[in-house]
Amino acid sequence: MVPIQYRASGRSARQISDSLESGVRAGDLQPGQLLPSVRRLAAQLDVAPGTVAAAYKLLRERGLVETRGRHGTSVSLRPPVGSRSSSPPVEADVIDLAGGQPDPGLLPHLDLLPPSVRGPAAAPAELIRPELLESGRRRLAADGVPADALTLASGGLDAVNRVLSAQLRPGDLVAVEDPGWPNALDLIAALGLRPYPVAIDADGPRSESLHTALRAGVRAVIITNRAQNPTGAFLTEPRAGALRRVLADYPQTLLIEDDHAAELAGVDLVSLAGATESWAFIRSTSKPYGPDLRVALIAGDEATVARIEGRIRVSSGWVSTLLQRCVAELWSSPQAAAVVANAAAAYDARRYQLIAALAERGVESIGGTGLNVWVPVADETATVTRLRQARWAVAPGARFRQASHPGVRITVSRLTTSTIPRLADDLAAALGDAPAANYTT
Repeated sequence: MVPIQYRASGRSARQISDSLESGVRAGDLQPGQLLPSVRRLAAQLDVAPGTVAAAYKLLRERGLVETRGRHGTSVSLRPPVGSRSSSPPVEADVIDLAGGQPDPGLLPHLDLLPPSVRGPAAAPAELIRPELLESGRRRLAADGVPADALTLASGGLDAVNRVLSAQLRPGDLVAVEDPGWPNALDLIAALGLRPYPVAIDADGPRSESLHTALRAGVRAVIITNRAQNPTGAFLTEPRAGALRRVLADYPQTLLIEDDHAAELAGVDLVSLAGATESWAFIRSTSKPYGPDLRVALIAGDEATVARIEGRIRVSSGWVSTLLQRCVAELWSSPQAAAVVANAAAAYDARRYQLIAALAERGVESIGGTGLNVWVPVADETATVTRLRQARWAVAPGARFRQASHPGVRITVSRLTTSTIPRLADDLAAALGDAPAANYTT
């Protein structure tokens, strides 16, 4: 129930919903917390039950609460609103393996950029600069992705947002990997959409689980081609063939592919582009070249790309031409390519060493590509707490999961050859006699 220290207020539906939203922002109402029944809150506020029901409807439409029949109404697990409550800060002597960001020391340095990038920050004649358009098409074509229709967004999440907003309406179901990227789940809630979990394993989304989701009426599917967050899974050709056969029976489904790691993944791209009538393939630059380079290519069918561009023109207008110049120059720089290749090899080495060290201690883990290793555990809270006491910060799996088994995500960016054995020892000790269930669902 609503904590004693927080009581909703208001006489109208708008006032009551604003009051409850304030409680979420302040951290007095926590994600997943059960709210009073409509009749109980109506009695507390001395208003008609219909007024409270209308307030809860407003909150549902904005993704702040979820109503599950007889189980009542609760705060969404990922309410789309800023909160003053935050995770505890990571102390100076704790190694932060929870962030999911690349190692700054392995990113291309902007000193590699020539003076030509410093031109005037003028509005572009087109949404995408010619040199970036040419380079982007060439790079995607080399990976087998059709790129006749191509546009830009301000980063991967912005691209997903624009694709979903252009095609879907509030209440639509979106199939997402489980476990999967928390930001995508947050975005889906903020747009008033509903996530539907699709089980994954080391080869990507499982075809039978995707089939179940499509039969349930999902309107869109989001798939990570490689370096899946949090498991590091990557799509293989046999699995892609199985997924294409499933999608062939649902040609009107919107297919979104997220290739956020791109060259950093260390494995060849396997794409489903064109498997349905409406599709979008997204390749962002943040992981290989730096989180501040908020640029993402969007290739897709002509209608989908045209809708996205129309929305960009009436909102942000364009992606920064300064960023476009930076990306175009980095893509054409042999030195930058060498830095990214070195980073990919370094992350591979760190992941493989950690997975091997855990296996030696009887701990199962998965992490085929990218920056992360997923470790199934029986009790996330206990594992995270014990590792924190051992001076490691890892991400609890609850942020990533819908229906899949518990686990923790370890980002390898800050690991070194000398620290990995100690982490493996501490994790094995934290798990004790209960190393975890299989990571598949």
